[in-house]
Order: sequence, then structure tokens, then C-alpha cells
Amino acid sequence: MITGIEVLKFGVEDKAEAIKFLSDFGLVQQPSDISEAELFQTQNGSKIYLFDLHDSRLPVAIEDGSTLREVTWGVDSDQDLQQFAQNLKDIEGFEQGTEYVQCRDPNGMTIVFKRSITKDLPEQKTEGINQYGNIQRVNAASPVYEKGEPIAIGHVVFFTPDLATTESFYKEKLGFHLSDAYRNRGAFLRCRGEGFHHDLFLLSVPNKPAGLNHVAFVVRDIHEVIGGGLNMNRSDWSTFIGPGRHPISSAYFWYVNSPLGGAFEYYTNDDYLTEEWQPRVEEHSLELFTEWAIEGGLDHDTRRQIKPVQG
Repeated sequence: MITGIEVLKFGVEDKAEAIKFLSDFGLVQQPSDISEAELFQTQNGSKIYLFDLHDSRLPVAIEDGSTLREVTWGVDSDQDLQQFAQNLKDIEGFEQGTEYVQCRDPNGMTIVFKRSITKDLPEQKTEGINQYGNIQRVNAASPVYEKGEPIAIGHVVFFTPDLATTESFYKEKLGFHLSDAYRNRGAFLRCRGEGFHHDLFLLSVPNKPAGLNHVAFVVRDIHEVIGGGLNMNRSDWSTFIGPGRHPISSAYFWYVNSPLGGAFEYYTNDDYLTEEWQPRVEEHSLELFTEWAIEGGLDHDTRRQIKPVQG
């Protein structure tokens, strides 16, 4: 079975700017095992590589400019690799090695499958939330975070011009499960029957070609979402939208515009589903995207909304 997203490879136009962004975002730079590529990691060992945009070792890009070029999904066993090789042998870009299987999905993205490299972390206790009838925090204050320290790569979101074909590929060839959907507009997919709300979201926008929308990183709680976003503001990175909350997954979020392409998201508190869950198919609406949200983010110094400059 697939464990989740474990490696992302980006091609970027300005590697120095991208290095600063990832460091400020809370990812930890490590000695790279790939020459002339920078390596960053989350707490659970997931990897993010930075390559120069025109590095010939990278797969073909699905869009111009800095963007994600390859996604590696971890699997539980060698038997899983053999099964995926059988399922994908007729797919464009198929390759099989002793330790991997890869192909291109219908959206043009190169996807790779390897034995899982991530590690289970010691249990990280977070202070609970006190709600009516459910007291979880006694004689303790909620935390305040100076910055985000992402635990794991949570999900990726792609624009796709052919939602039906791409969604079917992930469900039929790779065994993904539909969690929820926007009718003819988007599909939230999780890679296992039991797990958090989505590992992949496919989004169809009229006249929008294939491309990266955002990459999302799991943090401990809503307070770390806020602390991470405020730190990115202090470090002079602009907010796309956030903080806020998605009703469709229950997650709290903060999106930061990224020089790697698209946006990077801090998030927490998404729904946990089992195979008993029945997917909801809804019309796309602003109310489903955000229960509440702050456009442009919060200013670190004033703790107030950053308001656009009037022309």
C-alpha cells in the first residue's frame, strides 16, 4: 500500500531564493546525496530537493518556470512495487528498476514509487482544546510558536484540464479512495482506505492548463499554523490566503506564495476517514472552500490583517 508523499523534486529559477524560503518555512537543510541539488527535510524524513530549472536530470515540466517536477510516493513493501509495475506497465513514461517504479500520470507529472523512507516520530503531545462538554486542557496554557516546523508532506494539489481521466487513473491504477468532490471541478483523494482527508487534490478550472497549485505540510496544531505564517510574514514572504479553515476537510490553513512555484501551506486538524466514509459530491462554492479566511495574512508586528496598498 502507498504510505504517502515522501520526496518532491523542484526545478527552480533562483536557487538561492528557494533555499531561503524553505529555511524560513521551517524545513531543515541536510547534506545532499544528489550532486548540485539542495536537500531539505521534514521532521519525519520526507525530502524536498532543489535543482536548477534546466537540470537535465529532471523530468519534463508540466508548466513553465519554477515548479514541481517529480513526486515520489512511499510504499510498504517490495510486493507493492511489483503490483504497481504490473498496473502501470502500459502507462506513458513507465520505467522499472530494482528499487523503483515510475511513470507519468495523465496530467504529465512524473510519479515514482519506492519503499518508504519516512520514520515514525515519538508521540508529540499537543495541548488539547477546551470545548463545551469536552475539557482536554487542565492547568495548562495553549502554546505559542515562533515559527513552523513541518512534520510531514501532507498533500499536493494540481490543476488538471482532464479531471475525469486523471481521477480515474489514481483510483483504478493506484487504488486511491475518493474522500469528497466538487462536481466536475475537483477530487479529494487519499492513498489509503483509512487515513487523513486527502493526499492529492485535483482541481479543474476552465481554460487552466496543467500546473502546480500548492504543496501542503502538516504541523502540530492551529497555533503552529499561526506561528508559522507570522514568521513567514516577518521574513518578508507574502501570504496568498490565511489563516483560515476549510469546511470540506475541517483543516486550518495558511498559504504562502512560493518561489518554488504555486504556494506552500501549513495545515492541521483535517478529517480522518475510514472505508466506511461516504464521499460527498458538492457544487463548488466559496462557502465550501473557506468557512473563514484572511486575505493577505496577518502582520507579524501589529498582529492585524495586512491590507492591500491603495493605488
